[in-house]
Amino acid sequence: MDLNTRNNILTIVLGILIIGLSYFLYRSIVDPYQEVLEEQEMVERERHRMELVRDALVQYRNRRGNFPPTDGGLDSLVQFLQEDEFMIANADSILAERPPSVYSPDSLTYSPRPPHNRFEYTLNDTLRPRLYLLENPGTDDRIGDLERTTLLNAPNWN
Repeated sequence: MDLNTRNNILTIVLGILIIGLSYFLYRSIVDPYQEVLEEQEMVERERHRMELVRDALVQYRNRRGNFPPTDGGLDSLVQFLQEDEFMIANADSILAERPPSVYSPDSLTYSPRPPHNRFEYTLNDTLRPRLYLLENPGTDDRIGDLERTTLLNAPNWN
């Protein structure tokens, strides 16, 4: 094998090797970044869903005069969303979900992140005004507070 043929073969092999290593380098940079973007999107969807529950709680209070009790509170909220004529007629505009989710009163109180934990709701009815705390059990996100009236309806991520 002469020197020219050997150099051509070596050039082709090294070119293929460079292309293969470039692909693996590209994937090692892009894949983790894509995971970070997907995680940020999921956090935004969870927070938006919690804000929808907050809006539904405010509608419940406005229409019924008080927040639902701690025991069965989220079940009472879902029942309210399914039975109240105003909420049935206007729920799609008041409680608009972020795509790809669609509005459903049954799934509103659950996190969109698998394993779809149910939000935790607690009412403090010993103070005036009555205060509630809505928490996402998989994260530190919460809306409201059980002791400080200034945090009524306020999310902790703003």
